[in-house]
Amino acid sequence: MSKKTVNAWAIKEKGKALEPFSYELPPIGLEQVDIKVLYCGICHSDLSMIQNDWGNTTYPLVPGHEIVGEVIELGSQVKNLKVGDKVGLGWMSASCMHCDQCMRGSHNLCSSVEQTIVGRHGGFADMVRCHWSWAIPIPKKLDLSKAGPLFCGGITVFNPIDMVNVKPTAKVGVIGIGGLGHLALKFLKSWGCEVTAFSSNAGKSEEIKEMGAHHIVDSRDSKAMVQIKGSLDFILNTTNVSLDWNSYIQALAPKGTLHHVGAVLEPMPIGAFSLIGGEKKISGSPLGSPALNRLMLDFCERHNILPTVEEFPMEDVNKAIEHLHSGKARYRVVLKN
Repeated sequence: MSKKTVNAWAIKEKGKALEPFSYELPPIGLEQVDIKVLYCGICHSDLSMIQNDWGNTTYPLVPGHEIVGEVIELGSQVKNLKVGDKVGLGWMSASCMHCDQCMRGSHNLCSSVEQTIVGRHGGFADMVRCHWSWAIPIPKKLDLSKAGPLFCGGITVFNPIDMVNVKPTAKVGVIGIGGLGHLALKFLKSWGCEVTAFSSNAGKSEEIKEMGAHHIVDSRDSKAMVQIKGSLDFILNTTNVSLDWNSYIQALAPKGTLHHVGAVLEPMPIGAFSLIGGEKKISGSPLGSPALNRLMLDFCERHNILPTVEEFPMEDVNKAIEHLHSGKARYRVVLKN
């Protein structure tokens, strides 16, 4: 078996534009899969890595972790896949398969999990490689051109619904109606919940209702926040900025949960008594396991759920990144090879 040349788009140092870049992959491993990239979404986490916001970027970097593609080669010990299968690949590309977390089915919590764009190259390319377990088969009824964001944005907001055991009778809230939040609205509406969207952008109101919100609350309106006090069983925060967290905790019903999937970097000043009196909880989660990805895709196929996307050619990657960075994306950006 020979090495392979990958043609990609990379940022070579912070502050620069992405430019054409090639690198070599070694011969494929026994349990690895090579995927021809057809589409790749752009996530805010790609922007964070491009800008080294988290301090773990290695340049040159090929971003991209919302990948949809076709299996073109398999290692000899790959399970459940064949050449030609359409698959998705998200933030995680391998896990150890032997630690307690992996053996419990929580591969996304593996302490040695391989991240698709951390210390390796991602999907702004013609090909990407991963462990077979993280190449998730895509149901035939799902539109490949729109499915990419499900493998990061989608599973990020689907996981909490499962882990917190959100009931279809629940009253729920979603903070931030962007790339993550718009998918949360679609999932929670189809789950059966009564959904409140927290949004300060009045121009999005009709779109927000079409995506699944029964109610819209401007969190900057103190009177509106008082009116929903003690009413929500579950609130999902998809933003990465500091907010008045105590006002959201007050909006929770007894035994309610405020759950974070947005990467808020600042500490959250929350008094213990605001939690103790109503047995309220604060929690957070990363994406989800391979099995949960499959469950999410089955749910999407059953309820005809797909991200709302804008498509750019791969060669216009810098325009696409600027479009997302400027806040103009409605609601997820996808690159097409």
